Amino acid sequence: MNKMIKSFALLLIVSMALATTTDSGEETRAKLLVSKQILNKYLVEQRDILVKYTLYNVGTGPATHVSLEDQGFPSEAFDLVSGKLEVQIDRIASGTNITHVVIVRPRAHGYFNFTAAEISYRPVESSPNLQYAISSEPGEGGIVNLAQFNKQFSSHFLDWIAFVIMCLPTVVIPYSLFLKSKTKYELLAQKKKSN
Repeated sequence: MNKMIKSFALLLIVSMALATTTDSGEETRAKLLVSKQILNKYLVEQRDILVKYTLYNVGTGPATHVSLEDQGFPSEAFDLVSGKLEVQIDRIASGTNITHVVIVRPRAHGYFNFTAAEISYRPVESSPNLQYAISSEPGEGGIVNLAQFNKQFSSHFLDWIAFVIMCLPTVVIPYSLFLKSKTKYELLAQKKKSN
């Protein structure tokens, strides 16, 4: 509990110090935090994988000439289905975020290391200097064989049709016997009423 109070007090002091430096007339600077996420629960060969990039500007000024480039999906291992792996963004205002989504399709199964994307931007509008950063790294992911995935997760439509066909005799034969005996006894009951 004591450590928690100390860390909260330190966080409060740092945030107050940052607030006073930005109010004192210093030039405003952009600071981008970049997240790269794989949105699929299962990674399957020949199936789409959604990759989401989120760029947060936590600085006090706008980020300009933002360039996002991801070389983590080589063309020999992935097909680009939708989106771009190299994106240019003119401006990201302070305190805002921008998302970009790319859809790729793996060509083969196995383990793959999803690496970070590279970002460059101007932290100060008037400065020609670029700031470089990298995104978060999703890490290694296993891409499952399509046949194995279908075996485990498909609806097994043909299996259900075969099951229904195999169950039909066990349901239809007793039902037809029931109908036959029912009509027989109804005819006997009608004859007794008429006599």
